[in-house]
Amino acid sequence: MANENKTITQGLNMVLNYLSYQARTIHETQKYIIKKGFSNDISKKIIEILKNKNYLNDKEFVKLFIETKIKTKPKSKFALQYELEKKGINSCDIEAFLLTYDDHDLALKAVRPKIKIWQNLDTDKFKKKMMNFLQYRGFNYDICMSTLDLFLESNGLKKESDYEN
Repeated sequence: MANENKTITQGLNMVLNYLSYQARTIHETQKYIIKKGFSNDISKKIIEILKNKNYLNDKEFVKLFIETKIKTKPKSKFALQYELEKKGINSCDIEAFLLTYDDHDLALKAVRPKIKIWQNLDTDKFKKKMMNFLQYRGFNYDICMSTLDLFLESNGLKKESDYEN
């Protein structure tokens, strides 16, 4: 028992150091503990201690992750959900936080800083840059097109398809 307590203390110190760099999910932390050679039982005990002391909280992690990503590098709800699921978060927890966001607003927020850079490009290059940028960030084709149309119309440019009829 004394040896187990010593092992738990060592593991706890190691994990606290791991958590000091950035917030982590329970899944990420558990993988880290096992990778460092601790048993499943010790891992579960360490996770419980950290959850009880509120060092690990997946719901808080989701909230902070989404808020930070939207401020720094907006992506689609689909892309955010995918990233969080890779980190071991339950999709129900993710969807609860993503309900308040709209993909169209996120696309506009993502593109705004780039518009100044792209404003001197010809229309075809502008379209290609914006479409690639938004699709890379996980936005679907309809959102990409509506965002592109909005910026083309605000600059007085018309889509070529408007002239075909």
